[in-house]
Amino acid sequence: MTVESALRGAAPHLLLDSLRVSLARHYAASSADLLLIDYGLTSLRPVEPVQTPAAVRHGPVDTGPAGRVFRTQQPYLFRDDGPTATAYLPVTVRGDRFGVLVVVLPAGRATPEATDGLGHVAEMLGHALRVADRHTDLYRRTRRTRALSVAGEIQWDTLPGRACTGPAFDLHAYWEPAYTSGGHVLDWSVTEDELQVVVANGAGPGTPAALVSTLALSAIRNARRAGLDLVGQASLTDQALYGQYRGKSPLAALLLGFALATGDLEVVDAGSPTVWRTRGAVTERIELDRQLPLGMFEDTVYATQRLSLLPGDRLVIVACDRDESPTGRDDEAPEGPVLRALTRTSHLSCADAPGAVVRALRETPGDVPDAVLVLCLDWRGHEAGGSGAVTHRAGDPLPPPALG
Repeated sequence: MTVESALRGAAPHLLLDSLRVSLARHYAASSADLLLIDYGLTSLRPVEPVQTPAAVRHGPVDTGPAGRVFRTQQPYLFRDDGPTATAYLPVTVRGDRFGVLVVVLPAGRATPEATDGLGHVAEMLGHALRVADRHTDLYRRTRRTRALSVAGEIQWDTLPGRACTGPAFDLHAYWEPAYTSGGHVLDWSVTEDELQVVVANGAGPGTPAALVSTLALSAIRNARRAGLDLVGQASLTDQALYGQYRGKSPLAALLLGFALATGDLEVVDAGSPTVWRTRGAVTERIELDRQLPLGMFEDTVYATQRLSLLPGDRLVIVACDRDESPTGRDDEAPEGPVLRALTRTSHLSCADAPGAVVRALRETPGDVPDAVLVLCLDWRGHEAGGSGAVTHRAGDPLPPPALG
C-alpha cells in the first residue's frame, strides 16, 4: 500500500497513525510527528500523542529547526553523525501553511531522494488534513493556545484560510486578534482565467458582527457561484444586508477581479478598505472612487473601475473594524502609519509581510483598531521556480529565519 492510499483510507482522527505505519514500511522511519501552527501564527503545537518529544516540543514559531522550516518553507535534514537523521518538512497546500512534519530516519536512508519523497508525503498530508478537518475536531483543538470566542469560531469556519498561490500570484492574509475577532470578510476564487478576491472591513466586535460578515460572505459566494460579475455580487450582497438589517449594519468592502493572463484588474469599491501598491521602490496608496458600503441603502447601483498590474507589483489591502482606521487623521499623509509600516516590511516575503504590517500598525502610538486584517498579493505574471532541501550537520549554524 502506498503512503497516499494509506492516507486516503485512514479515519480522519487517525491520519498520523496511518502515516507512521506507511513511513516505517517505505522509509524505515522510527518516528513521525506533526506540528500544527496555532491560530495566531505564534507557535507550533504537536498532535498528540507524540513519538519523539525531544524533536517536537511545543515552541515559538521563530525558533528551532521546525520554526525555521515553517518560515522558510524549505525542507531541512539534520544529521548528528549518529545512527539517525531527522527530516523537517513543510506541510503546505497551495500556499496555506499548516505546520511541519518531523520524521526520524536511519542515517543511511537520509538521502536527497528520500527527502524529496518525504516532501511529497508532507504535501499529501496537507491535502488529507483539509478533508479530515470536516470530520474531526482533533486538529483544530491542537491549533489553539487558548479558547476561541464564539465570534472567532464563526470566522474561522467561514473564511477560506490564510493563503492561496498560483503561477501568476501569491496571496497571503493575516488578522488580529486571531482568537476573538469575527467581523472581517475575506474570500477568493481561482479559475483558469481569473482570480477574484473580496475583503471587507470588520463589522464590529463580537457575535453580531460575525453574523453580519457571514451573511455578506454567503451572499457574495452565492452570487459568484451563480456566475454574476463583480457588480452583480456587490448588488446581491447589498440587497441581502439591507433586507436583514435595514441599513443598520453596512459593510465597507472591496471586490477585485484579476485577469491572470494580462494583470488587468477590475474593482468594485463599496466604501472599501485602503489599497496600497508597491512598484519597484515606490509605495503609494491607490485612490479609488468610493461608492456606498454594502447594505447601507436599498437598491444601490455599483460600478467597476479598472487598473493594471505589472510583474513584480505588490498590492496590500488594509481592513479595520467599522468606523476605525489604523492611521487616524494622517491616513493620507506621505509619512502616515500605513506607509511607514509598508515601507518597513517591503523586504519581507508575501507570506511574512501581512503579519508584520498588522503588528507595526498595532504598535503605532495613538488609537489602535480593535481588529485589523491585512492581505498581501504579489503579482508575478509568470510561473517561478523552486528550490530543494537544505542539509545541515550538528554544529553547523541554522539558516537565518525570514523574520521582520
